[in-house]
Amino acid sequence: MIKTKHFDYPTSTRAMVNGERVYSINNEKLPSVTTILQATESEEKRAILDAWKKRVGAENADKIRDTAATRGSILHRIVENYITDTKHLDLTDMGQHAHKMADILIESAIDERLSEVWGVEPYLAYQGLFAGQTDLIGIHDGKITVCDHKNANKPKKKEWLHDSYRIQLAAYALAFEDMFGEHIPRGINFIVTKDLRYQEFCWEGEEFRQAKYDWLRRVDKYYNLVEKGENEAK
Repeated sequence: MIKTKHFDYPTSTRAMVNGERVYSINNEKLPSVTTILQATESEEKRAILDAWKKRVGAENADKIRDTAATRGSILHRIVENYITDTKHLDLTDMGQHAHKMADILIESAIDERLSEVWGVEPYLAYQGLFAGQTDLIGIHDGKITVCDHKNANKPKKKEWLHDSYRIQLAAYALAFEDMFGEHIPRGINFIVTKDLRYQEFCWEGEEFRQAKYDWLRRVDKYYNLVEKGENEAK
């Protein structure tokens, strides 16, 4: 049986403002983790994305992205409902496929490995600088862990994820630590591909400490860009 440890997470609303996701927490409007990641992407990563869009075509690229986003939302809801012991049924074709993906994730990543839940889809914020919502925080494999569920079209390689998934988890860990004073030494990405292959990438030790440092550098870069834009607009 999975235990639950309660934390006083804030409530929040989120909205798109000028193309950026913004959270309203404790009367503050804060940029999301994904907003900061996108705004501070390297030129190399943007070039790779642009090349892919040109190769598959803009319309097809949007379709691939939207399909993955919808499938991912259903997957998240199924896993969340499983952890919180809430029933969920989606009879659409995509919903049925997402259920198959979720079953693999639950069997591989949750059952027999998650012993205590500290938060499911909790809102988190850090010192008035950023906010976000992670999938799961709790005791996983006997360690305090921040977890993120992902769906993918194809399998990933760990080295592809250093500049995205790794520091996204670090951002959520830092926010939780700042809010509740509990150190999170470990982050894990659970990934299921659309052809039902499971992958898991764990970040801990020096690798995760470096991720937290790298994330704070990205936050600093983001606010420098914001300040530069405001000065140019004057």
